[in-house]
Amino acid sequence: MSRRTMAPTQRGPRLPAGPAGAGHGGGVRQARDAVVALGNSRLPESLAARLFLLAYDPARSRLTARSKLGKVLRAAVLVDLQLNGNVDDDSGRARVTTGRAPADPVAAGVLEELRAVGPRRWRHWIDRRGGTTVRQVRDELARAHLIKVEPHRVLGIIPADRITLRHPLVRRDVLRTAQDTLRPSRLVSRVDLRDASVVVLAATADLRTVVTKDQRTRHKDRLAQLAVRVGPVVPALKKSLQQSQYSAAG
Repeated sequence: MSRRTMAPTQRGPRLPAGPAGAGHGGGVRQARDAVVALGNSRLPESLAARLFLLAYDPARSRLTARSKLGKVLRAAVLVDLQLNGNVDDDSGRARVTTGRAPADPVAAGVLEELRAVGPRRWRHWIDRRGGTTVRQVRDELARAHLIKVEPHRVLGIIPADRITLRHPLVRRDVLRTAQDTLRPSRLVSRVDLRDASVVVLAATADLRTVVTKDQRTRHKDRLAQLAVRVGPVVPALKKSLQQSQYSAAG
Protein backbone atom coordinates (compact mmCIF):
# COMPACT_ATOMS: atom_id res chain seq x y z
CA MET A 1 0.00 0.00 0.00
CA SER A 2 1.44 3.32 -1.02
CA ARG A 3 1.57 6.46 1.08
CA ARG A 4 -0.01 9.64 -0.26
CA THR A 5 1.28 13.06 0.58
CA MET A 6 -1.08 15.29 2.56
CA ALA A 7 -0.87 18.62 4.29
CA PRO A 8 1.47 18.81 7.30
CA THR A 9 0.03 17.40 10.49
CA GLN A 10 -0.68 19.46 13.58
CA ARG A 11 -0.32 18.52 17.19
CA GLY A 12 -2.66 19.73 19.84
CA PRO A 13 -1.64 21.65 22.96
CA ARG A 14 1.04 19.97 25.06
CA LEU A 15 -0.28 18.22 28.14
CA PRO A 16 1.10 18.93 31.60
CA ALA A 17 3.95 16.79 32.81
CA GLY A 18 2.18 15.54 35.94
CA PRO A 19 -0.02 12.44 36.30
CA ALA A 20 -3.11 12.37 34.11
CA GLY A 21 -6.18 13.58 35.95
CA ALA A 22 -4.26 14.71 39.05
CA GLY A 23 -6.25 16.90 41.42
CA HIS A 24 -9.98 17.44 41.86
CA GLY A 25 -10.58 20.52 39.81
CA GLY A 26 -8.77 20.34 36.51
CA GLY A 27 -9.33 17.55 34.01
CA VAL A 28 -6.42 17.00 31.71
CA ARG A 29 -6.99 18.48 28.28
CA GLN A 30 -7.40 16.00 25.45
CA ALA A 31 -4.37 15.51 23.28
CA ARG A 32 -5.29 15.81 19.63
CA ASP A 33 -3.66 13.19 17.48
CA ALA A 34 -1.62 13.98 14.45
CA VAL A 35 -3.46 12.72 11.40
CA VAL A 36 -1.23 10.22 9.68
CA ALA A 37 -2.01 9.54 6.04
CA LEU A 38 -1.79 5.86 5.12
CA GLY A 39 -3.61 5.44 1.85
CA ASN A 40 -7.25 6.06 2.72
CA SER A 41 -6.65 5.14 6.37
CA ARG A 42 -5.21 6.88 9.40
CA LEU A 43 -4.19 6.05 12.92
CA PRO A 44 -7.22 5.51 15.18
CA GLU A 45 -7.55 8.12 17.92
CA SER A 46 -8.83 5.66 20.51
CA LEU A 47 -6.09 4.24 22.75
CA ALA A 48 -8.07 1.01 23.06
CA ALA A 49 -8.19 0.68 19.27
CA ARG A 50 -4.44 1.23 19.05
CA LEU A 51 -3.74 -1.42 21.67
CA PHE A 52 -6.07 -3.87 19.95
CA LEU A 53 -4.09 -3.45 16.73
CA LEU A 54 -0.82 -3.86 18.59
CA ALA A 55 -2.03 -7.05 20.28
CA TYR A 56 -2.36 -8.54 16.80
CA ASP A 57 0.74 -10.51 15.79
CA PRO A 58 1.31 -10.16 12.02
CA ALA A 59 3.88 -12.96 12.06
CA ARG A 60 1.28 -15.42 13.38
CA SER A 61 -1.74 -13.74 11.78
CA ARG A 62 -3.69 -13.81 15.02
CA LEU A 63 -4.68 -11.81 18.07
CA THR A 64 -2.46 -12.45 21.09
CA ALA A 65 -2.81 -11.94 24.86
CA ARG A 66 -6.51 -12.75 24.71
CA SER A 67 -6.72 -13.48 28.45
CA LYS A 68 -5.38 -10.01 29.28
CA LEU A 69 -6.86 -7.97 26.47
CA GLY A 70 -10.15 -7.09 28.14
CA LYS A 71 -8.41 -5.53 31.14
CA VAL A 72 -5.88 -3.71 28.95
CA LEU A 73 -8.57 -2.20 26.73
CA ARG A 74 -10.68 -1.17 29.72
CA ALA A 75 -7.61 0.55 31.18
CA ALA A 76 -6.99 2.27 27.84
CA VAL A 77 -10.56 3.58 27.75
CA LEU A 78 -10.20 4.97 31.29
CA VAL A 79 -7.01 6.80 30.31
CA ASP A 80 -8.78 8.19 27.24
CA LEU A 81 -11.57 9.48 29.48
CA GLN A 82 -9.01 11.16 31.72
CA LEU A 83 -7.28 12.82 28.79
CA ASN A 84 -10.65 13.98 27.49
CA GLY A 85 -11.44 15.61 30.85
CA ASN A 86 -14.41 13.30 31.56
CA VAL A 87 -12.91 11.45 34.56
CA ASP A 88 -10.58 12.52 37.35
CA ASP A 89 -8.81 10.78 40.21
CA ASP A 90 -10.48 11.32 43.58
CA SER A 91 -8.37 9.66 46.31
CA GLY A 92 -7.88 6.51 44.25
CA ARG A 93 -11.37 6.49 42.78
CA ALA A 94 -12.56 7.37 39.29
CA ARG A 95 -14.88 10.37 39.52
CA VAL A 96 -16.88 11.68 36.57
CA THR A 97 -16.28 15.37 35.84
CA THR A 98 -17.51 17.80 33.26
CA GLY A 99 -16.03 17.51 29.80
CA ARG A 100 -17.08 17.25 26.21
CA ALA A 101 -18.72 13.98 25.27
CA PRO A 102 -16.28 11.40 23.90
CA ALA A 103 -16.41 10.93 20.13
CA ASP A 104 -15.52 7.25 20.53
CA PRO A 105 -18.69 5.21 21.21
CA VAL A 106 -16.81 2.67 23.35
CA ALA A 107 -15.48 5.42 25.63
CA ALA A 108 -18.94 7.03 25.71
CA GLY A 109 -20.44 3.73 26.89
CA VAL A 110 -17.88 3.27 29.66
CA LEU A 111 -18.44 6.86 30.78
CA GLU A 112 -22.16 6.11 31.14
CA GLU A 113 -21.25 3.12 33.34
CA LEU A 114 -19.18 5.38 35.60
CA ARG A 115 -21.89 8.02 35.73
CA ALA A 116 -24.60 5.50 36.62
CA VAL A 117 -22.68 3.79 39.44
CA GLY A 118 -20.70 6.66 40.91
CA PRO A 119 -17.07 6.83 42.13
CA ARG A 120 -15.35 3.47 42.41
CA ARG A 121 -11.71 2.44 42.54
CA TRP A 122 -9.97 2.31 39.18
CA ARG A 123 -9.50 -1.43 39.41
CA HIS A 124 -13.26 -1.90 39.77
CA TRP A 125 -13.73 -0.47 36.29
CA ILE A 126 -10.80 -2.38 34.80
CA ASP A 127 -12.27 -5.68 36.03
CA ARG A 128 -15.73 -5.07 34.55
CA ARG A 129 -17.06 -6.20 31.15
CA GLY A 130 -13.69 -6.88 29.57
CA GLY A 131 -15.05 -9.29 26.97
CA THR A 132 -17.75 -6.84 25.94
CA THR A 133 -15.18 -4.06 25.55
CA VAL A 134 -12.95 -6.26 23.36
CA ARG A 135 -15.88 -7.01 21.05
CA GLN A 136 -16.90 -3.36 20.91
CA VAL A 137 -13.39 -2.17 20.04
CA ARG A 138 -13.07 -4.95 17.46
CA ASP A 139 -16.35 -3.97 15.84
CA GLU A 140 -15.35 -0.30 15.68
CA LEU A 141 -12.09 -1.24 13.96
CA ALA A 142 -14.03 -3.39 11.51
CA ARG A 143 -16.41 -0.50 10.76
CA ALA A 144 -13.37 1.70 10.14
CA HIS A 145 -12.11 -0.95 7.67
CA LEU A 146 -8.87 -1.40 9.60
CA ILE A 147 -9.50 -5.09 10.29
CA LYS A 148 -11.61 -7.83 8.77
CA VAL A 149 -13.56 -10.17 11.05
CA GLU A 150 -14.70 -13.48 9.59
CA PRO A 151 -16.58 -16.21 11.48
CA HIS A 152 -15.12 -19.71 11.28
CA ARG A 153 -15.00 -22.93 13.29
CA VAL A 154 -11.93 -24.26 15.07
CA LEU A 155 -11.50 -27.95 14.20
CA GLY A 156 -14.76 -27.57 12.31
CA ILE A 157 -16.66 -27.45 15.62
CA ILE A 158 -15.92 -24.46 17.89
CA PRO A 159 -17.23 -21.12 16.58
CA ALA A 160 -14.63 -18.34 16.54
CA ASP A 161 -13.67 -15.18 14.69
CA ARG A 162 -10.73 -14.90 12.31
CA ILE A 163 -9.21 -11.41 12.38
CA THR A 164 -6.94 -10.04 9.67
CA LEU A 165 -5.39 -6.60 9.17
CA ARG A 166 -6.66 -4.65 6.20
CA HIS A 167 -3.93 -2.02 6.46
CA PRO A 168 -0.73 -3.40 8.02
CA LEU A 169 0.96 0.01 7.65
CA VAL A 170 -1.47 1.46 10.18
CA ARG A 171 -0.37 -1.05 12.80
CA ARG A 172 3.27 -0.50 11.90
CA ASP A 173 2.93 3.25 12.43
CA VAL A 174 1.10 2.80 15.75
CA LEU A 175 3.95 0.54 16.88
CA ARG A 176 6.63 2.95 15.69
CA THR A 177 5.00 5.88 17.47
CA ALA A 178 4.67 3.91 20.71
CA GLN A 179 8.22 2.58 20.70
CA ASP A 180 9.61 6.00 19.84
CA THR A 181 8.68 7.10 23.37
CA LEU A 182 11.44 4.82 24.70
CA ARG A 183 14.26 6.68 22.96
CA PRO A 184 16.58 8.07 25.68
CA SER A 185 17.11 11.25 23.67
CA ARG A 186 13.48 12.26 24.26
CA LEU A 187 12.73 13.95 27.57
CA VAL A 188 10.10 12.04 29.52
CA SER A 189 8.31 15.29 30.32
CA ARG A 190 7.94 16.08 26.61
CA VAL A 191 6.61 12.72 25.44
CA ASP A 192 2.99 12.94 24.28
CA LEU A 193 0.78 11.37 26.95
CA ARG A 194 -1.25 9.37 24.47
CA ASP A 195 1.87 7.77 23.01
CA ALA A 196 3.22 7.18 26.52
CA SER A 197 -0.06 5.58 27.59
CA VAL A 198 0.06 3.03 24.78
CA VAL A 199 3.58 1.83 25.55
CA VAL A 200 3.12 1.89 29.36
CA LEU A 201 -0.14 -0.08 29.29
CA ALA A 202 1.39 -2.59 26.87
CA ALA A 203 4.48 -3.00 29.05
CA THR A 204 2.36 -3.39 32.20
CA ALA A 205 0.43 -6.23 30.56
CA ASP A 206 3.61 -7.74 29.06
CA LEU A 207 2.32 -7.42 25.49
CA ARG A 208 5.49 -8.53 23.75
CA THR A 209 4.13 -7.61 20.34
CA VAL A 210 4.69 -4.04 21.55
CA VAL A 211 7.46 -4.12 24.16
CA THR A 212 9.78 -7.11 24.16
CA LYS A 213 11.19 -8.63 27.33
CA ASP A 214 14.58 -7.13 26.52
CA GLN A 215 13.08 -3.67 25.98
CA ARG A 216 11.23 -3.86 29.30
CA THR A 217 14.49 -4.64 31.05
CA ARG A 218 16.58 -2.00 29.25
CA HIS A 219 13.97 0.74 29.64
CA LYS A 220 12.66 -0.20 33.09
CA ASP A 221 13.39 3.19 34.67
CA ARG A 222 12.03 5.14 31.73
CA LEU A 223 8.83 3.09 31.66
CA ALA A 224 8.39 3.76 35.38
CA GLN A 225 8.79 7.50 34.79
CA LEU A 226 6.30 7.44 31.92
CA ALA A 227 3.87 5.45 34.09
CA VAL A 228 3.89 8.22 36.70
CA ARG A 229 2.82 10.66 34.01
CA VAL A 230 0.03 8.41 32.77
CA GLY A 231 -1.48 8.21 36.24
CA PRO A 232 -3.46 5.90 38.55
CA VAL A 233 -4.85 3.57 35.89
CA VAL A 234 -1.42 1.93 35.46
CA PRO A 235 -0.98 0.56 39.03
CA ALA A 236 -4.65 -0.46 39.03
CA LEU A 237 -4.11 -2.47 35.84
CA LYS A 238 -1.00 -4.07 37.32
CA LYS A 239 -2.87 -5.18 40.46
CA SER A 240 -5.79 -6.48 38.41
CA LEU A 241 -3.52 -8.59 36.21
CA GLN A 242 -1.58 -9.90 39.21
CA GLN A 243 -4.80 -10.97 40.93
CA SER A 244 -5.92 -12.78 37.79
CA GLN A 245 -2.58 -14.57 37.66
CA TYR A 246 -2.80 -15.60 41.31
CA SER A 247 -6.36 -16.84 40.86
CA ALA A 248 -5.38 -18.90 37.81
CA ALA A 249 -2.39 -20.38 39.65
CA GLY A 250 -4.51 -21.25 42.69
